Amino acid sequence: MDHITFLVAVVIVTALAFDFTNGFHDTANAMATSIATGALKPRTAVLISGALNIGGAFLSTEVAKTISGGIVDDTLVTPGMIFAGLVGAILWNLLTWLLGLPSSSSHALFGGLIGAVWVGAGEHGVHFGKVVEKVLIPAVASPIVAGVAALLATYLAYKITARARQDSVTKGFRLGQIASASLVSLAHGTNDAQKTMGVITLTLISAGALGHDAGPPVWVIASAGLAIGLGTYLGGWRIIRTMGKGLTDIQSPQGFAAEAVATTVILTSAHLGFALSTTQVCSGGILGAGLGRRLAEVRWGTAGRMVIAWLVTLPAAALVGGVSASVVKHGGTFGTVVIALCAAAVAAFIVLTSRRNPVRADNVNDAHQVTVRTAAPTTVGTVA
Repeated sequence: MDHITFLVAVVIVTALAFDFTNGFHDTANAMATSIATGALKPRTAVLISGALNIGGAFLSTEVAKTISGGIVDDTLVTPGMIFAGLVGAILWNLLTWLLGLPSSSSHALFGGLIGAVWVGAGEHGVHFGKVVEKVLIPAVASPIVAGVAALLATYLAYKITARARQDSVTKGFRLGQIASASLVSLAHGTNDAQKTMGVITLTLISAGALGHDAGPPVWVIASAGLAIGLGTYLGGWRIIRTMGKGLTDIQSPQGFAAEAVATTVILTSAHLGFALSTTQVCSGGILGAGLGRRLAEVRWGTAGRMVIAWLVTLPAAALVGGVSASVVKHGGTFGTVVIALCAAAVAAFIVLTSRRNPVRADNVNDAHQVTVRTAAPTTVGTVA
């Protein structure tokens, strides 16, 4: 424990704070379609998802090892760089949550770390080959694979049940959604909680508390799982609204198909150590499910905004992480305090802004889009 300095402790707490934002930012990945179709009540959905996120954290550590010893050179990384990278990831998560955009928490984390290490240690501190192999290629391939598979699964689901009674079909697929959404939650815990495990493990390695290429200790696994589970239970209602109602009008066969496909893709990638974005996988699955139902409406404007968010997430988080790393590098402890205070102020502003137009469990299915009001409403009955 002699290696756990004050800065290391701050970084660990910040990493768990990111994990918490990752939880409520990505709740929609598992539960948006089940909530939209009525298969699960909103509060029940986030409770199940949170519990299974915790359980999923214990299933694998391959992705954590990719983070701690894959995309950056752990011999050159310092706790200050990791702190700066986490600041970039947290602020991007909060901003996109405010806007109701299901961007990638994973890419926000990767971007923040890459930007911070690049500024702090130079470009040789980043393993760009690994970034391409383990991050960028899966980022392009995974939503396409999920979308095509969900399209085919949805088409088959409607084809097979075409002559069955509609109420029986809806009831059966809603029951199936409870199982499929639960599996997505388990897979999300397996994939996303590992990223925070990897960051904390990287911090401990950089501080000399663990050897190079070490895996995450049990207490790191447990704390990361608990943080993401609590964040998930809080419920990222703004993004749940966008994914459940904003992309397409989801029916229970579509929801089941999208969730089953997402689970398969996420668990397979986690086993192989690919740190892909569960947000992109689930969004691709929902779009594919929308296209798989005849006459279904896909809201391409919302889909376009999501794709733009995906494209800018990594560089935007890298920019904030790089600027933060520069301040920490040249300012030392004072610089770290300045960045922490600035980040806290921005986070508080975002949270206060969100209260002007709240999205809660009781109104999450009321509208297609999340909007942010900058002034008091001038008409009665306006719904976000």
